[in-house]
Amino acid sequence: MDFDYSDKVKALRAKLEAFMDAHVYPIEREKYHWEHDPAHQWVPWPGVEDIKAKAREAGLWNLFLPHEYGAWSPGLTNLEYAPLAEMMGRVFGASELFNCSAPDTGNMEVLARYGSPEQQERWLKPLLAGEIRSAYAMTEPDVASSDATNVSTTIERDGDEYVINGSKWWISGMMDPRLKVLIVLGKTASADRPRHQQHTQILVPRDAPGVEVVRPLTVIGSLHSPGGHVEMRLTDVRVPAENVILGEGRGFEIAQGRLGPGRIHHCMRLIGQAQRALEYMSARVNERVAFGRKLADQGSIRQDVARSFCEIEQARLLTLKAADAMDRHGNKVAKDLIAAIKVVAPQMAQTVADRAMQAFGGMGVSDDTPIAGIFATARYIRLADGPDEVHMAQLGKMKIAEYAGAPKR
Repeated sequence: MDFDYSDKVKALRAKLEAFMDAHVYPIEREKYHWEHDPAHQWVPWPGVEDIKAKAREAGLWNLFLPHEYGAWSPGLTNLEYAPLAEMMGRVFGASELFNCSAPDTGNMEVLARYGSPEQQERWLKPLLAGEIRSAYAMTEPDVASSDATNVSTTIERDGDEYVINGSKWWISGMMDPRLKVLIVLGKTASADRPRHQQHTQILVPRDAPGVEVVRPLTVIGSLHSPGGHVEMRLTDVRVPAENVILGEGRGFEIAQGRLGPGRIHHCMRLIGQAQRALEYMSARVNERVAFGRKLADQGSIRQDVARSFCEIEQARLLTLKAADAMDRHGNKVAKDLIAAIKVVAPQMAQTVADRAMQAFGGMGVSDDTPIAGIFATARYIRLADGPDEVHMAQLGKMKIAEYAGAPKR
């Protein structure tokens, strides 16, 4: 594995860092306060589109989209994208400014890889242009959706249409007025197909009759405006048969192609957040005096900084190894490393942020710094795209099978 960035990535990193300094860090607090003001609930910060236009002009657009779709983007591998995602991850919501935010990224990858020409024309092109937003509807309130075979929303054929019925929750982005389309995972049962070919993914316009938001959901007290996360109901929603992606019964096949990159993108961004928390903590303890000594002179503080540095570096290296394996061998072969980093990175970021909060004292749990937000983000990412326990169970099963069959030396 080559640890040196290519000239292309070095140039993009320098350009992205300069762009963040000029356009993102200066508006971070203004954007944060807008999004947390009840008067602006579900209304995007007015400056978003202007910064997005600047990012497009700078060539800092769709950086996430892998090299096989280079016509739509700079054509980066997962390994090349990692340091850029880390840099964007330092500021909440910054990824959207470069058209690199979830769930749009995963949905664009699905449409680019599996979508029909008609689906790509209608939905992928405006998503790539950043003109619309999208949602991904899989999780359900009445079943343990970490086992996706439990998903019970029905997608049933009726002539030239499919009829969709069911409940979903934790559907991100649904409150955003720019959202125009959902990708829905549901059950299209057939006795002729095995268990993992009973589900289908289908495109549903946001304004289709029968698509109803039941309520917004809070995440550790925050509504995450303007997109939010919602509980929703689908009641006799009718869409054309051509809205099915790839074909009936291929929902899990698509999901595995979608979730691998999405999971590692979360980890890349979390490393950027953890790094920022460490930098804030180091600056704070170097200037704060208690009982006649700088906090930085306390042995326990130095240990916290040292441990945090070690843990961030370990997670960063594992992320890069997983990204490299995805590029070289594909998501399926790299699934053990993807599972490992999905367990390691959020817990690491939560731990580093917790130490930083403690070093800051009362300020650490306020919104005066990004640290409390980093802690909360890392905590809920330990559930997003599958809880830690599911990834560890699958990873443990894989490794037992691998090592139990290896020759004993």
